Amino acid sequence: MTAHPDWLQIHRGDAPLIVSFPHTGTELPDALAAQFISPWLARRDADWWVHDLYAFAQQMGATTIRSAVSRSVIDLNRDPSGSSLYPGQNTTGLCPLTTFDNQPLYRDGHGPDEAEIARRRATWFMPYHDALAAEIARLRAQHGTVVVYDAHSIRSHIPHLFDGQLPQFNLGTNGDTTCDNALTDVVDNLCAMSGMSHVRNGRFKGGYITRHYSDIPGGVHTLQMELACRGYMHELEAVDEHSWPTPLDPDHAAPLRATLQQVLDACLDFATSRSAA
Repeated sequence: MTAHPDWLQIHRGDAPLIVSFPHTGTELPDALAAQFISPWLARRDADWWVHDLYAFAQQMGATTIRSAVSRSVIDLNRDPSGSSLYPGQNTTGLCPLTTFDNQPLYRDGHGPDEAEIARRRATWFMPYHDALAAEIARLRAQHGTVVVYDAHSIRSHIPHLFDGQLPQFNLGTNGDTTCDNALTDVVDNLCAMSGMSHVRNGRFKGGYITRHYSDIPGGVHTLQMELACRGYMHELEAVDEHSWPTPLDPDHAAPLRATLQQVLDACLDFATSRSAA
């Protein structure tokens, strides 16, 4: 079995479900850390605690893939060519130069050039995606149908990226193109039944992982779930390095987690029934 670098954390299950965590990492390689204006800024926009929130997925038999490296080093959910997934909207790039609040990440003259971006693609982007593709192939060979669920979170208020307060559940299937609507409808209904705010293909329609790996005729259905952080941790009006992130609060997170368990159960039931057929 192929050995993976320490930053690439893979738990293999045999159920036809993969949960991807490309943005929960906070590690900054020693060779790069000093180039950032602030280590805290370089970590601030992580999908905090999301892999812990979904810890139950492994008990379901799901395969999980996680990067421990900060998205500020390289964003594993962006097009490797650097093309924007959201043309005309504010966003961050493959190797982000700014935070979600449009603050510069790098000291003057220390941002990555094309050669450095290529090095980061080879060092972190390609191993993550090679591993994800290999796990999809492994489970397709066993089951025929696989669901890839890309798990994310973000602060509820980021004026540079979106207006107002983000809904609690943001389901993305790139305009109902990456997943059979039979599953998307069930997930959408579960979010609605939670009583929490939700949207389907709103501001976050699904990133590179959702769009790239979808192959509905070939049995691969992909969806992204972007959560507002307020559902599982206590958000603040303003955040600084002394106050953010706040811890994951299990009691506060319980209602959200219950719905997420139902969502992953639905993904597993869909893949299992399609595989049996």
